[in-house]
Amino acid sequence: MLRRLALATVGVLAFGALATVAPATAQPQNATVSAASVAGNGGGHGGHPGSKPTTSTSTGYGGAVSSVDASASRVGIEVLKRGGNAADAAVATAAALGVTEPYSAGIGGGGYFVYFDAKSGEVSTIDGRETAPAGITPDAFIDPATGAPYPFTPQLVSSGVSVGVPGTLATWDAALDEFGTKRLSTMLAPAILLAAKGFPVDDTFRNQTLDNKARFAAFPDTAKLFLPGGDAPKVGTTFRNPALAKTLALIALRGPNALYKGRLAAEIADVVQNPRIDPASTLPAPAGTMTTADLAAYEVVQQAATQVDYRGLDVYGMAPSSSGGIAVGEALNILENHDLSSTDAAAALHLYLEASARAFADRGAYLGDPAFVDVPTETLLSQEFADARDCTIDPSAASTRPVAAGALDAVGCASVAFEEAADTENVSTTHLSVVDKWGNAVAYTLTIEQTGGSAMVVPGRGFLLNNELTDFSTVYNATDPNRIEPNKRPRSSMSPTIVLDDGTVKFVVGSPGGATIITTVLQILMNRIDLGMTLPEAVAAPRASQRNGPTTSAEPEFITAYGSALAPYGQVLVPSGDQFTSAAQIGAAAAIEVGRKGLLTAAAEPVRRGGGTGLVVRPAR
Repeated sequence: MLRRLALATVGVLAFGALATVAPATAQPQNATVSAASVAGNGGGHGGHPGSKPTTSTSTGYGGAVSSVDASASRVGIEVLKRGGNAADAAVATAAALGVTEPYSAGIGGGGYFVYFDAKSGEVSTIDGRETAPAGITPDAFIDPATGAPYPFTPQLVSSGVSVGVPGTLATWDAALDEFGTKRLSTMLAPAILLAAKGFPVDDTFRNQTLDNKARFAAFPDTAKLFLPGGDAPKVGTTFRNPALAKTLALIALRGPNALYKGRLAAEIADVVQNPRIDPASTLPAPAGTMTTADLAAYEVVQQAATQVDYRGLDVYGMAPSSSGGIAVGEALNILENHDLSSTDAAAALHLYLEASARAFADRGAYLGDPAFVDVPTETLLSQEFADARDCTIDPSAASTRPVAAGALDAVGCASVAFEEAADTENVSTTHLSVVDKWGNAVAYTLTIEQTGGSAMVVPGRGFLLNNELTDFSTVYNATDPNRIEPNKRPRSSMSPTIVLDDGTVKFVVGSPGGATIITTVLQILMNRIDLGMTLPEAVAAPRASQRNGPTTSAEPEFITAYGSALAPYGQVLVPSGDQFTSAAQIGAAAAIEVGRKGLLTAAAEPVRRGGGTGLVVRPAR
C-alpha cells in the first residue's frame, strides 16, 4: 500500500529504477580503500563482523557523490545519471540519509547547504539551521526545582526544551528552487521507497541504537519504532519505517507546508510542549515552548559564503550562524605563513594544533547568530588578523591553553581575555558531497544534533526531533554571543567546504563530529594540499582535534603514530571518545576531488562509522 501511495502521489515511475535500490551489501562499483590499507597508514578503527562492505573510494567521470551510506550515495548517483544536477542529487541523497541515518539526520533537524554554480562561478549558501522558539526564556535550561541547570545528559538532551524549529525540509525546498532542476516530490521518491522497503541493519545502526537504548526506552513512541521487542534491530535484518514513508509521501504530495503548517505542525508542537514520557521513566524530559506559529514562521537564510585564499586556492565555507567557515578560514590563514610541505610531519601537526586552538579561542569570543550578534567576519578572515594570531605561536613549543582570543584592533600579538564556555556540541551529524557533469558542486552538512536527537519520535510519523538548542551555552551570560534568545540560531561547527582552483571545483569536503568538524575539515585540507597525501589517504589518516583545551583529543592511531614525536613540543594527546558513547573516532568525512581532465575522485571513510561510500557516474577503467 505504501509503495502504491508513493507511486501514485510523487511520480516515482520517472525514477522507477530507484525502486530497486540495491542493499547496502552490494558489490563495489570501483576500487576501494580497504581496512587493511587504512591500518597501514594509521587511519580508521577496524571493521566488525557484520559491518557492510563499502566502496569508500571511486574514480571516474560524469559526476560523483560521497556520503556515509551506500544506499544514499547510490540514490544521488542515479539522479545524476538521469540528468539531475548537483543540487537535485544532494537533496535526494539527503532525504535517503534521513531514512538510513535516522539518528543523525532527517526532516526533524537542520543544516547548511553550500552550492557552487559552474556557469556563474558563484558560491552561495543556505542556512537551514534550527531556531529557538519565540517563547524561549534565558532560564530555559534551568531546573525550577533546584535552581541549577538540568544535567546535560541524559536530561537536557532528551527533552522538549532542547528542540529547535527544524529547517531541513525548508533547505531542500530552497535548494531545488534556487539551484535545482527537479521537483521536490521527485527527489523524495527514492527515500519514500527506501523507507517502505527497508535497508539492512549493520553494526553501526545497531550499536547507535544500543547506545541510546535507555533514552529511547523512556519514550514509548520511540521505543516502538527503534526498540521492537525491547531490543535494537539485529545485524542483517531489514529495518523498515512505513510511518516515515507515509510522512515523506505526504510532503511530496503537499509540499513543505505539510510539515510547517497544518496537522503535522500541530503534532510536532504538541510533542515538544508535552513530551510523551513513559510514566515509569526517571527522566524529567522538561517541556519546550515551540508552537505552530514558530513552525509556520520558519525561514532559511541565504547569504554569502566565507572565503580565504590558501596556497593559491579559494576556500569557501559557511558563514555564521555556523562557525565553521570562519574557524577553518582563520586557521588556514595562520598556516599560510608556514611552509608545511617542506617540514616534517610532527612540526606541521604542531602548527596545525596551535592554529586550531587560536581559531577556537576567537570562535568562542566572537561568533554567534549574526541576526543577534555583530560578528566581525571580515576581520576574523583577514590575513592581517591571522598574522597577529600567528605571532603568538612558538613553532617549537605548545602554548599554555586555553589561549586568549585575539584583539580585533590589535597590532602585533595582542590578545584579550574571555571566559571559555563549555563545549556541548555533539558528535553526530552527517555530510554529503556532490559534483555533477557540468562542474556544479554541493557540500551539505545536516544533523539532528546528538546521535538520536532529542530521542523523541513524532508519534506515527517515523522521524526524530532534534536537540539542537543544546548548542546554545547552557548557562546564560548576557555577554556571550551564543546565549539563548528567542528566534535565534544556535552556533554550529558544521563546515561544508568547497575549494576552487582558478574558478573551477577542486575539492568538496565536510564531516560530522560536533566541534571536531572544524578540525577534521582543516586536517583533511592540510593533509591533501600540504602533506602530499592523496584524497583517500587524507580522509583515512588518523586525526587529532585541538579545541583550545589543555590537552588534544586524538584517535588511538594518531597517538601511536605521532604521540612521541609531538611530546617534545609539549603537545599532550589524550584518547578521543565523546561523552555519549565509547566511540574513539573523530568525524566521518565525505569528499570529492576534481583532477586533471575532469577525473573525479569520490572519497568517503573506509572504516569510521561503518565506512562510507564514494561513487562516480562512469568509473574509470
